[in-house]
Amino acid sequence: MTGAAGGEWRGWREATEEALYGPLGFYRRPEGPAGHFRTSVHASPLFAEAVARLLCRVDETLGHPSELAFVDMAAGRGELVTGVLKALPAEVASRARGYAIERAARPSDLHHRIEWLQEPPKGVTGLLFANEWLDNVPVDIAQVDPDGVRRLVLVRRDGTERLGNPVEGADAEWLDRWWPLPAEGPSEEPYEGPSEGLRAEIGRPRDAAWASAVASVGRGLAVAVDYAHTAGARPPFGTLTGFRAGRETAPVPDGSCDITAHVALDACALPGARLLAQRDALRALGVSGGRPPLSLATTDPAAYVRALAHAGESAELTAPGGLGDFGWLLQPVGIPDAQL
Repeated sequence: MTGAAGGEWRGWREATEEALYGPLGFYRRPEGPAGHFRTSVHASPLFAEAVARLLCRVDETLGHPSELAFVDMAAGRGELVTGVLKALPAEVASRARGYAIERAARPSDLHHRIEWLQEPPKGVTGLLFANEWLDNVPVDIAQVDPDGVRRLVLVRRDGTERLGNPVEGADAEWLDRWWPLPAEGPSEEPYEGPSEGLRAEIGRPRDAAWASAVASVGRGLAVAVDYAHTAGARPPFGTLTGFRAGRETAPVPDGSCDITAHVALDACALPGARLLAQRDALRALGVSGGRPPLSLATTDPAAYVRALAHAGESAELTAPGGLGDFGWLLQPVGIPDAQL
C-alpha cells in the first residue's frame, strides 16, 4: 500500500536500513557521523587511549601474537582506529593491524596501514570494538493496540506512522523473552499504566549482528559500547529517536537524520559475557575525572592547565546521566574472561 504524500508504508527496520545505508543514506554523507552527534571517540582522545590500553591487555592475555588485530566496527571516518594505533606502545604497534568496518567510502586521508572493509575479517586475533554500532542496526517497532495486541509499527518516508499486522513468529518470541508487552516480565518496577501505546524495539537483528561479529574473532575479545538498557529497566515507550546537526529530532526515515534506538545489551550477550557501565570500564583503564592538586598551579602552571583539561575530558566520558551511563558488553573468545 502506498501513501499519496509520504510514500510506501514499511516497517521501521526496512525504512531505517534505506534511510541510513541506502545510496542517499545518512551514513554515506560526506560529513560523517561527527557532523551530527558527539560520541566518546569525538569527546576526547582519552577514549582511544583507554581502548589502546585494553588492546594491550588483550595482547598480553593472548601471549603477544605476531599479528594483533584491532577491528573498529562502524568506524565512521576512522577516528577511533587511528587514535588507538597512535596510542599503542612501539612494540605493540609494530605487530598491530587496524581494520575499519564501515559502509561509507574510505576517507582519502586515512593512513594506508588501516584496511577499510564493509565486513569484519574472519578469524582475527585481537580486539573487536563496536562503539555505537548496535544502536544503528535497524530494528522493527512493536506497539500495543487498544485491544492489547502487539502490532508492528509501519512508517512512511515523512515519518507518519500507523499500526500494521500483529507481531508473530521469531519476533514475538523475542518480545516474550526479552521485552514483554504489556510490561509483565522481569522488570523490577513494571509499568502500571494502561497498556495501549506501550512500545518496544524488537532487538533480534542486533542479537544476530553481534553474534556474527563475535564469530569473526578467532581468539581475543569483542566489546560493544552503546546506549543500553536491561530487562529490569526497559523504557515503556521505547527509545527510537533521531539526530541532526547536533540536536535530537524526530526520527524521519528520509536520509536527513540519524535514526537510533538504545540497545538491549543483555539480549545480545552470549555465554561468558559481562556487562558493566562505561564509567567503571574507563576507570579500570586509567580514565579518572579527579582534579589535579592546586599546588601544581604554583609549581608548574602549564602542567596544571593540561591536567585540568584532562580531568574535564575524563569527567565527560564517565559522567552519570551522560556518556558514563553507556553499557559495555565484553565477550571473550577463546581466552579467559579479560579482567579490566
